[in-house]
Amino acid sequence: MAEKKLNILADFPAISTEEWMAKINTDLKGADFAKKLVWKSPEGFDVYPFYRLENIEGWQTLNSAPGKFPYIRGTKEDNDWFVRQEIVVEDGAKANKEALEILEEGINSLGFRIEKDKLSARLIEDLLDGIQADAIELNFNICAKRAKELTKILVDYFQTNKYDLSKLEGSINFDPINRMLVKGTKHDLDFIVEYIVPLVKEAEQLPQYRVVNVNAVSLSNAGAYIVQELGYALAWGEQYLNIMTDNGIDVDTAAKSIKFNFGVGGNYFMEIAKFRAARLLWAKIVEAYKPKCNCAAKMRVHARTSLFNMTVFDAHVNLLRSQTEAMSAVIAGVDSLTVTPFDATYEIPDKFAERIAKNQQLLLKEESNFDKVVDVSGGSYYIETLTEKIAEEAWKVFLQTEEKGFLNLVLEGAVQDEVRAISDARLKKISSRREILLGTNQFPNFNETAHEKIKITAEACEHGELKTLPHLRAAQQFEALRLATEKAPHRPKAFMLTIGNLAMRLARAQFSCNFFACAGYEVIDNLGFNTIEEGVEAARKAGADIIVLCSSDDEYATLAPEAFKAIEGKQIFVVAGAPACMEDLQKVGIDNFINVKTNVLEALTMYSSKLGI
Repeated sequence: MAEKKLNILADFPAISTEEWMAKINTDLKGADFAKKLVWKSPEGFDVYPFYRLENIEGWQTLNSAPGKFPYIRGTKEDNDWFVRQEIVVEDGAKANKEALEILEEGINSLGFRIEKDKLSARLIEDLLDGIQADAIELNFNICAKRAKELTKILVDYFQTNKYDLSKLEGSINFDPINRMLVKGTKHDLDFIVEYIVPLVKEAEQLPQYRVVNVNAVSLSNAGAYIVQELGYALAWGEQYLNIMTDNGIDVDTAAKSIKFNFGVGGNYFMEIAKFRAARLLWAKIVEAYKPKCNCAAKMRVHARTSLFNMTVFDAHVNLLRSQTEAMSAVIAGVDSLTVTPFDATYEIPDKFAERIAKNQQLLLKEESNFDKVVDVSGGSYYIETLTEKIAEEAWKVFLQTEEKGFLNLVLEGAVQDEVRAISDARLKKISSRREILLGTNQFPNFNETAHEKIKITAEACEHGELKTLPHLRAAQQFEALRLATEKAPHRPKAFMLTIGNLAMRLARAQFSCNFFACAGYEVIDNLGFNTIEEGVEAARKAGADIIVLCSSDDEYATLAPEAFKAIEGKQIFVVAGAPACMEDLQKVGIDNFINVKTNVLEALTMYSSKLGI
């Protein structure tokens, strides 16, 4: 008998949205669809569990092509990107040696950070010796006041070495507004005009160099959500665009001078959509200035993986974070990318960490072929919807900001205050585990210590005239608590007094072990005890400072008072859970309960205080 062939259309007929919803509601058994399956994103809009073609019909995104205005699907017709590594230049020859070494390992974009008092033509000669400037991308970061001088030195160097200046790609990170946000240094409009106009005119000889930068990565690293980062970045870019066009620079030249540097956070699909929305909105903004060529509306984007969500403890998890962030960026079609080394939170990255960071990108290129297909997410109902929603919300932020002027809001401290409010809200979510940091506020490495590996501390902020963005990471509060435990003369022990219902005691012991390990306490789990007396005696033999009763809600009514009485206040007594009898237990003096609604950071801080840490 001939084998029956599969007929997709016949064997899998189309299912309507109504039929899907009917099936979902049946499976929900009366539960509310919106409450169970629809979630509110931090970006301010509802996200549904499924999307269909009807959700995106008629959208302009479906009619655009890669490399074509409005560039939502990318500014180029392939998906290749520059793999960048950063170098701090203290000595030109030494930095040159390092650059040549990493170029041989697959890097094709270099970022040089040059101190203003070290800039000279000789430094640039030493720095670029043997580097083929027309084969890679070169990027320079220097004080705003010396950006024009650097540009002239580069032009002279390239002309002396017979380069075709029209083919050289790179950037100079002139961004005085970013210094205002990060350092609090006050610059007024006249200052920016004084330096930006001659810089852009000097850079006309390097038509593919972007010399005016928007460092929205600073917003991302301060804890801003995607919508705020994007909305402010657009207003930031338009502020520079206005300054240039108001001072005699044509819109095509001005727009082509601007480069955007974004952070990449851990919200995988949202980040893909962010970059797509960014290109679309910037193209629309530039279009309003009526450039001679639509190519002026191409957003040039460099991405850097997040520092905000990187941790000191369980630092190799940072590799997982930065890898998914890198994937978001390259799937979205960025022009260049820097992966932050996994050890950047506690030391100047070593050779191994830098090599791994570089290889994370090379794996995406050479093994996963992410550079071979442009806009692989295009047409995805989910990502197209996220792109549209993020664009809508970011546009609202842009319009509100544009009305007053981004520079004015920075001078007033309004942007800094808004980002600080957002980062504070995120820290509260992290402290209560509504936002998870693996290895920090959930599933920590129980016996890891970190004090001895920390070689750097948080960079001290310059005290300028203006408010600054928050200088923090999401994990810092938990890390401070855990490091304090390490330095304490005695490491506290949390003992699990497991008794009664097997399933409940095991589940609550696991929860409690993870809970107290987040503060670096030694946790002692147990298989179970026959009596409270047996458990208390074992806890005292183990030298416990905290005894955690792990059982079922029904059994707590009798077991908790019995344990509280047996302990006699000699150890801190904690009940794992939120039993219905909690009020009755509180009446007999039991005050400590931990459960999924507990603010983990606040509770652990309280226990550490009681233990004298």
